Amino acid sequence: MSGIEFVRVTKRYGGAGAPLVIRGVDFTVPRGTLTTILGPSGCGKTTLLRMVAGLDSPSSGRILIDGRDVTDQGPAERNVCMVFQSYALFPHLSVIGNVGYGLSVSGVSRDTTAQRARAALAAVGLEGYEARMPGELSGGQQQRVAVARALVLEPSVMLFDEPLSNLDARLRRSMRQEIRDLQQRLGLTVAYVTHDQSEALAVSDQVIVMNTGVIAQTGTPRELYERPGSVFVAGFMGEAMLFDGVAQDDGTVTVGPLQLRASQPVGAGRVKVAVRPEAWSIAREGAGLPGRVTGCAYLGSHVEMNLQTALGAVFVVSPDVDQNWRIGDDAVLLLAQRGVSIVVA
Repeated sequence: MSGIEFVRVTKRYGGAGAPLVIRGVDFTVPRGTLTTILGPSGCGKTTLLRMVAGLDSPSSGRILIDGRDVTDQGPAERNVCMVFQSYALFPHLSVIGNVGYGLSVSGVSRDTTAQRARAALAAVGLEGYEARMPGELSGGQQQRVAVARALVLEPSVMLFDEPLSNLDARLRRSMRQEIRDLQQRLGLTVAYVTHDQSEALAVSDQVIVMNTGVIAQTGTPRELYERPGSVFVAGFMGEAMLFDGVAQDDGTVTVGPLQLRASQPVGAGRVKVAVRPEAWSIAREGAGLPGRVTGCAYLGSHVEMNLQTALGAVFVVSPDVDQNWRIGDDAVLLLAQRGVSIVVA
């Protein structure tokens, strides 16, 4: 059974003449899995999440949760919990007070509320923090309290709206893994909104890429990264740069002076070639795409470089940190098979 299902859902804000912000969307989040809704700002991803939560109503179409039609039901009737970007903790309540708040206002006894709140805190690794106030916690700990507050209500579905955007890069990495581990350990059905491609790739069973109110592509992280179905998806996933190419009947694709083999069937004609920064290898001399270094940054584990070539500007991420490249150096670029995708022009 599906955890969440959208059937031809549309949404407009305003009267019948207002433009649609969601335009006939169909998708399914299988029960017990984590699906990320990914896309640029303004694409409609948060609107989708708000409609799952019941905070917004669709203009048309149906929404089902665990096979039950909830289209006309309010938030309290859906057994859905949402973790907001701001965490929205009550500053005057202790950690255990925040976590147990939803149970206490629902009439659950004090002893049962305390027991379930402690169990939820243990699930997110915050045993011993019951008496602390939100202001005494780090950003990551506040995030865990927000997750525990949702878990304690034992929802059918958990929703995360940009949950890591307020954290620094290192904490983002650890928290996204904690959310993923928790989801898998408890078998939760999760819909997770982000604009961060690496975050989506790291945590998801399924990724839905949105663009201007429609679904551009749905698939596993590997499918979207290695086999994008459109120029938009290819350019959006993984910082890929797009180049013009020509495909032959035998699967050979020519990009400037370079030739490569298409990893998926492609008809003869003009194509777009999406190349991710890590797909390039760089050398001082040899056959390949000549270029000149216009920028170079050493980042410890890798080097980021900008080069000017006959194909235009090229961005390269190279693990070869021993080469001492300088601005103005001549170089030659070659393409690996991995990290290169062919899409119809």
